[in-house]
Amino acid sequence: MSVVAQVVKKFINDPDNVVPEALAGVAAAHPGLVRVDLENQLVLRADAPVQRKVGLVSGGGSGHEPLHGGFVGAGMLDAACAGAVFTSPVPDQMGAATRAVDGGAGVLHLVKNYTGDVLNFRMAAELAEDEGIDVQSVVLDDDVAVQDSLYTAGRRGVGATVLAEKIAGACAESGGSLVEVADAARKVNDRARSFGVALSSCATPASGSPIFDLGPDEIEVGVGIHGEPGRRREKHASAHDITEMMLDPILEDLKPASGSSVLAFVNGLGGTPLIELYLLFNEVNRQLGDRGITIGRSLVGNYITSLEMAGASITLLVLDDELTALWDAPVKTAALRWGA
Repeated sequence: MSVVAQVVKKFINDPDNVVPEALAGVAAAHPGLVRVDLENQLVLRADAPVQRKVGLVSGGGSGHEPLHGGFVGAGMLDAACAGAVFTSPVPDQMGAATRAVDGGAGVLHLVKNYTGDVLNFRMAAELAEDEGIDVQSVVLDDDVAVQDSLYTAGRRGVGATVLAEKIAGACAESGGSLVEVADAARKVNDRARSFGVALSSCATPASGSPIFDLGPDEIEVGVGIHGEPGRRREKHASAHDITEMMLDPILEDLKPASGSSVLAFVNGLGGTPLIELYLLFNEVNRQLGDRGITIGRSLVGNYITSLEMAGASITLLVLDDELTALWDAPVKTAALRWGA
């Protein structure tokens, strides 16, 4: 019996040009908000560098949009570096971004804990410091699904990245020093945990076929945003049971006190309809309520995707007055906008 390989259809011209063509689209769609450096594959805040403000730089492989380029703008990032699909940007990109946003108050690098990102951002920071730019780095490692993975030493950086970019961005926008902005990002990382589940694989533009196989009744519990394996495979289950599979390890690691207020972030991985994400959020709300935990702030939608992967992740951030105020502060980006 012959086996027919599954082909995933995509809107592309040349697989080698997907990232620069998409970045050109970002520039065309959001004039006045961002500008795009196509040579270095950077999305930059239109008014960067903002003088006497700490500059925020993040980045990573493409394919996770709107992360990171969708979060460039007032109250969030000053620059995002776009690598090839699921591939870290190179130090030259990160260095160019750092120089482009340096307004004299220093630059913070927000780095997801993936080996390529960590090494390349470290090299870029060293080069920038040689040029007299004060740089600090915060590595985000909130994923409790696995301790080590194909791409990391230690936990992966996932949902807390969005929260750290917003909260550190608000701190910088309000005039915080480089130390204060970095401390705000570290506080988010210390108080946030995430866990994801995949219902299907995704396909990179270059391959056109799924990067891993799941049976028709299987789910990957603890999947990474590049399709990395999780803790185990399970039979497909109800939304209630899947939510419990995600919440239990988060709460076991985070240990929020009864009566805590959290920011609950239900994130789609690219192929999950919003109706299902809100259904999951309803489950999160009910199950946290049963444990005496209140949702003080929320975010629901596709914010850290894995191309067209069907699945979702949950991130909980234990709030205090400082984090709540910084979360509520105005933000104006392509993907996140309020109060501005």
